[in-house]
Order: sequence, then C-alpha cells, then structure tokens
Amino acid sequence: MKKNNKKNLYLATILLLGFVLWTVALCFIDVKAIGPNNSSVGFSSLNSFVHSLTDVHFALYTITDWLGLAPVAICFFFATLGLIQWIKRKNILKVDYSILVLGGFYIVVFAVYLFFEEFVINYRPVLINGYLEASYPSSTTLLVLCVMPTAIMQFNTRIKNCFLRHFVNSLITAFIVFMVVARLISGVHWFSDIIGGVLLSFGLVMMYYYVSKLKTT
Repeated sequence: MKKNNKKNLYLATILLLGFVLWTVALCFIDVKAIGPNNSSVGFSSLNSFVHSLTDVHFALYTITDWLGLAPVAICFFFATLGLIQWIKRKNILKVDYSILVLGGFYIVVFAVYLFFEEFVINYRPVLINGYLEASYPSSTTLLVLCVMPTAIMQFNTRIKNCFLRHFVNSLITAFIVFMVVARLISGVHWFSDIIGGVLLSFGLVMMYYYVSKLKTT
C-alpha cells in the first residue's frame, strides 16, 4: 500500500510540475495581443484557432456559472459534516481524518484561485459586462475538477448501497465532463486556460488523494 501511495505522490508532482511548465511557457511562447483591448496571450496561434472554432456562447457561460454553485454546495456540505463531528466529538482532532484533509484541500484551492486573481497571466477572450477579467487558469474548471472528484472519493467511503454509490458517481462524472466541455465551448476562456485548469486540478486532487491515504498505509 505504501508503494502504491508513493505512485500517487509521484503523479501529483508530475502534474503540478506540468502545470508550472505550461504556465511559464504561456508567458513566453507565441505571445500576441489577440484579446480584447489588445490584451496579450501566449500560444496565441493555438488559442486563436480554437476560439475561432467555438465562437462565443453566453448562454452556455451563464448556465455553467449557475451550475458552478453545485461544487460550492458540496464544499458547504462537507464543511458542515466536519463541524457536526467536531461539536459531537468535542475535539477537532477526532473529526474524520479524510474530512480534515479535505478542509485543508479546500483552503489550498481557494488560495490558488486568489493567487491567480492577483497575479494575472492573461485575460478572457471576451469582455464580461464591459470589463476584462482574469482568465487563467479557468476558475470554473478548477472548482469543478477539484471539488467533484474529491466528493466522489468521499461518497465512495460513505455510501454503502452499491447501486446508489454507482449512480452518484456516474452523475458527478457526467457533470464534470459537461462543465469542462461547456466551459470551453462557451468561448469565455482560451484553450490554454482550460488545459492549465485541468493540469492544476488533477495535480491537486492527486496530492489530496496521497495525503488522505497516509493514515491508512
């Protein structure tokens, strides 16, 4: 088990390093002012090509924005579960280890979001309500791909009914696929924003999985 868990750490490290390299490359390779208000973006040829295929669909943007409340609700659910355990057991250290790790994971994800809001890599390919907004990495992709897979991991240990567990997993998986694809097709992000969000999210999730397994290996 320890050897298998080390593989999770190696995979998490590779994915996070891949995100760092992708981000650095985005800052220097094929950077051109192809965005609104002459805003610059790396991999401009690739991003411009993909954006020309998807165009802009604000209806999808609005739908995915509202559906983005689902992972927020999941966060509140597990935060409430942890709080209830804390109150009942009268000691935060007696809260389920996986819930404590999940709480730390949520804090890291939120901190990463704030970091990229402050240190902008590039802006959206469209104006939102007349303003340029930070676009990298896709915050919706980050939220969905961080919260929903970890929710599956939690539900796998908490839902005992096999049919219900598979149903919930399938529903969440379909939601994840729809949100990422719809966010790309909506045209409110560059293709590189989605790739960055995927790499970062998978890296963080694998790191969470590694840490969550430390107490059982």
